[in-house]
Amino acid sequence: MVAFRGAGIVPSTARVVQSSVMSILERISGPSDLRGLSVAELHRLSGELRSLIVATVTANGGHLASNLGVVDLTLALHCVFSTPEDAIVWDVGHQCYAHKILTGRRDRFARLRRSGGLSGFPKRSESRHDAFGAGHASTSISAALGLLAANQRLGSAGSVVAVIGDGALTGGMAYEAMSHAGQLGLPLIIVLNDNAMSISRNVGAVSSYLSRLSATTRYQRLRRLIDRVILGVPWFGPRVHPLVLRLKRAVKAVFFKENLFADLGFEYAGPIDGHNIQLLREVLGEARAIHKPVVVHVITKKGKGHVAAEANPSAFHGVSPASSPAMQSSPASSPASSPASSPAMQSSDPLDPPDQPAAKRPTFTEAFGQALLAAASGDDRVVAVTAAMSSGTGLDGFQRAFPERCFDVGIAEEHAVTFAAGMAAGGLRPVVAIYATFMQRAFDQVHHDVALQGLPVVFALDRAGAVPDDGETHQGIYDIQAYRAVPGLSILAPASSGEVGQALRWALAHDGPTMIRYPKAACPPERPAYAEPFVAGRGVYVRKAEAGAEALFVASGALVDEALAAADACAASGLAADVYHLRFLKPVDSSAFAAMAARYRCVVIAEEGVLTGSVASDLAAAAAGDGRAVVALGFDEKPLAQARRDELLAAAGLSADALAATAIALARPTDSGALAIGTGS
Repeated sequence: MVAFRGAGIVPSTARVVQSSVMSILERISGPSDLRGLSVAELHRLSGELRSLIVATVTANGGHLASNLGVVDLTLALHCVFSTPEDAIVWDVGHQCYAHKILTGRRDRFARLRRSGGLSGFPKRSESRHDAFGAGHASTSISAALGLLAANQRLGSAGSVVAVIGDGALTGGMAYEAMSHAGQLGLPLIIVLNDNAMSISRNVGAVSSYLSRLSATTRYQRLRRLIDRVILGVPWFGPRVHPLVLRLKRAVKAVFFKENLFADLGFEYAGPIDGHNIQLLREVLGEARAIHKPVVVHVITKKGKGHVAAEANPSAFHGVSPASSPAMQSSPASSPASSPASSPAMQSSDPLDPPDQPAAKRPTFTEAFGQALLAAASGDDRVVAVTAAMSSGTGLDGFQRAFPERCFDVGIAEEHAVTFAAGMAAGGLRPVVAIYATFMQRAFDQVHHDVALQGLPVVFALDRAGAVPDDGETHQGIYDIQAYRAVPGLSILAPASSGEVGQALRWALAHDGPTMIRYPKAACPPERPAYAEPFVAGRGVYVRKAEAGAEALFVASGALVDEALAAADACAASGLAADVYHLRFLKPVDSSAFAAMAARYRCVVIAEEGVLTGSVASDLAAAAAGDGRAVVALGFDEKPLAQARRDELLAAAGLSADALAATAIALARPTDSGALAIGTGS
C-alpha cells in the first residue's frame, strides 16, 4: 500500500486506484475542466493524480519523486493558463506526468515509457499541449523566450511559461536566456520550482526570518490585501502604490540577495508554497497580468505524497519497473517497510527488461565505479568530475572514499570538460563521467580545450548505445561518429567488467585524451580473451575455430556477447563463425583488418551507433572485394524511439538472432541471388 499524506488517499493496489478514487479525474478530459472545480476538489484531484502516477511508475518505471512534487503546481498552472493557446514549457521533462494526464492522455498513461506508448518526456508530436520537447536540462527558458518572440511577431496573445527546477537552473544556458529575456522585456513567466535549496544565500538572522515568513500564506495574503487597499483609494492610491513597490524592493534588496533576477530585468514573486493551490493560482494570475518578465519562485517537496520518496527523494528520482509488489508496501507509520528497501526502487533506471530476472553480474556502470575507485587508491592524481550525475555514473563509492577528489559541477557539461582540461594541464589525471547523450553538449570543449592541447583527460560515457525506455532524447548512438573526428582522441569499447578495468587503466596511463563508452546493461560473462592486455588499435579474437571458419562476426562492447550467441546459432546451422572484438573504435588499422577479413567468405560488422559515418562502414569498405560478402550493421539516421534495449537491438538487426540470420544469408545465398534468411541449408 502506498500512503499519501495530506491527500486522504491510501490506495492498496493500482486496481483500487482506478476503480474507487478516480471520480474527479474521470471527469477531466482536458485542462478546461479544471476551472469549474473548487479548491477542495482540486486538492482531492491532486491525490488521485499522485495515486495514478505511483501505480504507473510501479509498473513501468520512470521518474517518480520529481513528478509527485509538482502535481499541485501543475494543477494551478492549468487553472490559470489555457493550453495550447498558452504554452507551458517544461525543463528536462522529469515533471510532466501530471501535465500529460490532464491534457487528454489519461487513457494512454498506462503505456508510459513502453514501446509505442507515451513518452516519459514532453513531445510535440504526441500532443498540442506539449509546446516544446525536452529531455536535456536548462533549455526551457531559451525555448519559451523563442516561443514568446514568435507570438509577438505573429500577433498571438498567448502567454508563455517556463517551468525550471533549481537543479536545471545551474546550467549556464539558463542564465544566458534570462539575460536575453531581460533585454527584450517580453512578458515571459519563469516558474522556478525549488525543491532542494535556495537560489542564493540569504544573509543574517533577520533575512532568514523574513524568508521563512514570506513563504507563508498569511504573508502573501497580507501583502495582496495591502496592495488592494492602497489601490482602492481614489486618486491617491494609484499614485502612491509605485512608491510602495519601490520601497518593498529596496527593503528586500537590503535583506536578501535576490536581486539577481531584478538585475536581469525580472520582477520577482516568492518564495511561494508550491503545494497551496489557491495561493499558486493567485500568484500565477498576477504574474500573467503584469506584462513584464517575471520569476515566480515556488517551494515544493520532492516526492510529495509518497512517504518514502519524501524521505529519500534522490533514491526515488527514477525507479525501475517493479514486477513484485515491492513498491506497494509503504505504510506511513512504518518507514522501515517503505519501498526504499526494495531493490526495484533503489535503481535509478531499469537495467534489464522487466520480464527478465535481475542480473547477478555487475552493470557496466558499477564496473566503472569499482575500477575508478581501485585506480584512485593507487594514484593520488586521479580525480573524478561529473555533471549532476554522481549516482547515475557510478561515482557514489568514489565520492565517499575521496570526497576531496570528486567534483560535481551541476548541470554544466561544457564546464565539466574544460574544468577537467585545466586539472590535466596542472598535472592531475581527471576522469569525466557523463551520459553519452549529454556529452553531445560538450563537443567544442572536448575538441578545443582537451584534444588540441593533447591533455590526458579520460571521458567515461555511460549509457552509450541503445538506451532503454527513455526514447529519442537519451539515446547514446551518436558519440562514435562525432568524436572519432576529434584529433588525437582514442575511443575504447570494453566488452566486460574486467575489460572496463583494463580500459580505464590503459586510458589513465595514456598520454592523451581517451573516451571509454559502455551501455546501460549488465556486463556479459568474462572470456579468456578479455584478460589479454590492451594494445592501441588492436582487437582480440574471442572465438576462433581451429579448422578455419567461413564467417566472421566483428563487434565491440556489449555487442560482442550478441555476436558470440550469433556464432553459436550459426554453428547449429552448419556455418562455422569466428568472433573478433575490436576493443578500439579509434585508432583502427583498416589495412590490417582487411588482411584478416580476407580469410573469410562473409563478414558481419556490428556497431552500436548510427551506421552513417561509422567505424563499421569504413571497415566494411576496406574488407570488401574478391567475391567476399561484407555487411555493416548499425542504427538508421532517425530518432530511436523508446523501447527495451533488446527490442531496440533486434529492430536494428543487432540482436544475436538477427546477426546469425544475416551471416547465414550471406554465406548461403539462394540460387536466384537473393539472401536466404534463417536457413543453414
